Amino acid sequence: MKLANIRNFAIIAHIDHGKSTLADRIMEQTDTVSKRQLSDQLLDSMEVEQAHGVTVKSRSVRNFYQADNGQEYEYNLIDTPGHVDFSYEVSKSLAASDGAILLVDATQGVQAQTVANLRLALKHNLTIIPVINKIDNAAADVAAIEAQIRALRPEFADVAILKISAKTGENVHQVLEAIYQKIPAPQGNPDEPLKALIFDSQYDSYQGIIADVRLIDGQLQSEQKLQLMQGGSIFNAQAIGIFTPNMQPVKALNAGEVGYVVTGIKDVASVQVGDTLTAADNPTKNAIPHFKPAQSMVYAGLYPKGKTSYEALKQAISKLALNDSAFHYTPEQSEALDAGFRCGFLGIFHLQIIQERLRDEYHVEVLTTAPNATYHVYLKQPEPKQEYVTITNPAKFPDFSEIDYVTESYVKAVITTPNDYLGAVMKLCDQHFGEMVNLDNQQDLVTLTYKLPVSEIAYDFFNSLKSITHGFATLDTEFLDYELVDVVKIQIQINYAAVDALDIIVPRQKADLIAHKLVKKLKYTVPRRLYPMPVQAMVENKSIARVDVPPLRKNAAVNGEKRSISKKQQLLRRQSLNKRQAVKSDIKLPQSVFDAILNINEPD
Repeated sequence: MKLANIRNFAIIAHIDHGKSTLADRIMEQTDTVSKRQLSDQLLDSMEVEQAHGVTVKSRSVRNFYQADNGQEYEYNLIDTPGHVDFSYEVSKSLAASDGAILLVDATQGVQAQTVANLRLALKHNLTIIPVINKIDNAAADVAAIEAQIRALRPEFADVAILKISAKTGENVHQVLEAIYQKIPAPQGNPDEPLKALIFDSQYDSYQGIIADVRLIDGQLQSEQKLQLMQGGSIFNAQAIGIFTPNMQPVKALNAGEVGYVVTGIKDVASVQVGDTLTAADNPTKNAIPHFKPAQSMVYAGLYPKGKTSYEALKQAISKLALNDSAFHYTPEQSEALDAGFRCGFLGIFHLQIIQERLRDEYHVEVLTTAPNATYHVYLKQPEPKQEYVTITNPAKFPDFSEIDYVTESYVKAVITTPNDYLGAVMKLCDQHFGEMVNLDNQQDLVTLTYKLPVSEIAYDFFNSLKSITHGFATLDTEFLDYELVDVVKIQIQINYAAVDALDIIVPRQKADLIAHKLVKKLKYTVPRRLYPMPVQAMVENKSIARVDVPPLRKNAAVNGEKRSISKKQQLLRRQSLNKRQAVKSDIKLPQSVFDAILNINEPD
């Protein structure tokens, strides 16, 4: 295919605006898949994607389109997720694209990720084709939605906005025509040395790492000797091919095209997303600018559960990390839960997806601890030397007597909301210790810029924002810096034994309220025993909240019956001392205990 007839593009949209359905129609109308092969949301092949109805993993597919002008075009569609937690997947897809279709639901209008993904596309200098979907719906308000889109950018004021129904296929042909008319052909030189961007990867037990690539210059051939410019690995391409959407081997990939390379490499750390692939015997001089690494927003512990072994979990996590470059992990040891991993996620939904992928794809059951943010703890020591300890696990938080001060990771949160919800959004940010940086009016929209601590937005901030604005607000976060905070560690003791897996770090002014809510919830989630067990919340070696987990049977020593003092003392000793000393190693915590910590901010 001539370089001038290649188009690389993505579809960006908010969740449930019809992105996957439009991708299905494009594949159907270009005869990429037959009607017999076609199924709903064909590119969302993972169980977790079908279960939640959202795209989690970006995927590419090559389509050949016979245009009305008589020429054939190669359309490389690179699918993108729509949820805020997977914006890193979106940025990877956009880095391999030259244009994007901005899809907006005619019944819901411009929403959170519509604007956030549009900003990402504009950062990559992509050509945007605005499209209104679901015009066949009885609740569609096409005129109002068109006005919303035109208000997003000055250049949208006079552009033609396509109106389609991806479900029925109405006017999808207009989209196919607009792609080659408006999106530019890729810039590249087939005669230059090979230069290709690795924008995604996956792991195969037999073939090793399979890298998704977008060729910038040169040509890539099967069995060619290749080199990773950042990782340094040298290998022979065992096979190369394209996605149709299944993997289809080809003899060569040319400049401007998108495909895959079977590397045969089994070391999952050797191939990094964003690396530049080139020929080992004739390398390119300049590497492609590397992706900015994904910044983990929350951390949580993953531990083997049930019949799952530590080795099985280790292998599953390492393979999953290759498929999801925004997922990070390091080994850790817990006294209560034994060996496991401290993992970094982009958000709570990202954590949930990882849990389900481990279960569905690798048949690994995990127990997940409560998520937390990142802290820098500065210890007391002689001046002028001042070093800090990075804390991602609350159990590693130093004793309060050793701490000089603590800083927490902050993000710059850009929130765009209609004027009607300005007061509610400002109140929400104030409740989460936000500091306003800027406020800007854009016609009927207001853009607020806040500095927010990660710990305050990690759990339910985005859901609360969607709730109070009925889905019309946008949220775009970017790691900013570390700011001074006054936090304490709440240490949970069950039966007077510290359980490190339940430790959490909270603002000092919230510690009392959170501690009382937490022990109240633990009263009904900690497994009961034959004797009452105290659950205490300790802060700086002081108990600030306590409840007793009821016994499975009555306490013989305090059941109201008339007994001699010696008899009561004997019963107390029998059901107290030895049993309590053994609880630290014997306690088994179900997932509901950790879920209670997640829900401490919910109303009772």
